[in-house]
Amino acid sequence: MMVETLENEKESLAQMMAILYRHYGFDFRNYAPSSAGRRVKYFMKTHQLEDGVSGLTKLLLSDEEVFAQFVQEFTVNVTEMFRDPKFFLSLRENVLPRLASYPLLKFWVAGCSTGEEVYSLAIMLKEEGLLDRSLIYATDLNPKVIHNAKKGIFSLELMRDYTANYMAAGGKNAFSDYYIAKYGSALFDKSLQKHMVFSTHNLATDGSFNEFQMIMCRNVLIYFNQTLQNKVIKLFYESLGNFGYLALGSRESLLFSDHRLDFRETDRKQKIFKRIK
Repeated sequence: MMVETLENEKESLAQMMAILYRHYGFDFRNYAPSSAGRRVKYFMKTHQLEDGVSGLTKLLLSDEEVFAQFVQEFTVNVTEMFRDPKFFLSLRENVLPRLASYPLLKFWVAGCSTGEEVYSLAIMLKEEGLLDRSLIYATDLNPKVIHNAKKGIFSLELMRDYTANYMAAGGKNAFSDYYIAKYGSALFDKSLQKHMVFSTHNLATDGSFNEFQMIMCRNVLIYFNQTLQNKVIKLFYESLGNFGYLALGSRESLLFSDHRLDFRETDRKQKIFKRIK
């Protein structure tokens, strides 16, 4: 990136994010500068763009297809089914039994990416006898990954690793019971999808849209600066019903949130919190 100093680089990035927000409505303004800078540099390198941030900004404004590709690569979409099995085992043992008395359960998987964690949650709810009265709202900033998540189709090559994760997370059946293998892909049971609602949602700009018994947002806040993290935690707090649960990623915390005293730790290591106020 052709900038003279770190401060110039930060300023150029900030200007680009502000312009993109005004033009497209995608708000990356409060992403952590170091993370945003790395992803912009990588995009410019892989697409062989040599005109610096100002040149990239002009290109993104003039070519919507390039901007769509930028959004796809800028937003992080690394996930897997039953990722961090101990986390899902903790949900199974420490959270779902306490939600079993609710006549209707609403879950929000925020920053759902291509949907692996959404299907993981649905499978676990089914095994615990809760899926029939559950609705899972799955949202992401990126419309392309939402489109892919709705399909419920994943690479068959990944199923061995996903099966190992599933078993380590306390799986009660054969993981293959939940999908059909076809043409190198795993097509997941349509009965799971009946309890899912997929939609785009921007955590930086969009508000609450329902009341939930549990919100999962794992490994998303680490890419935001402290101001945006605090704003998003406030959104989750306002979206949770009394005694609802919030599940974050392993490197995320409520420590610097204005609402840190409104939650109690359910599982400190797995970053699962319960709203108490």
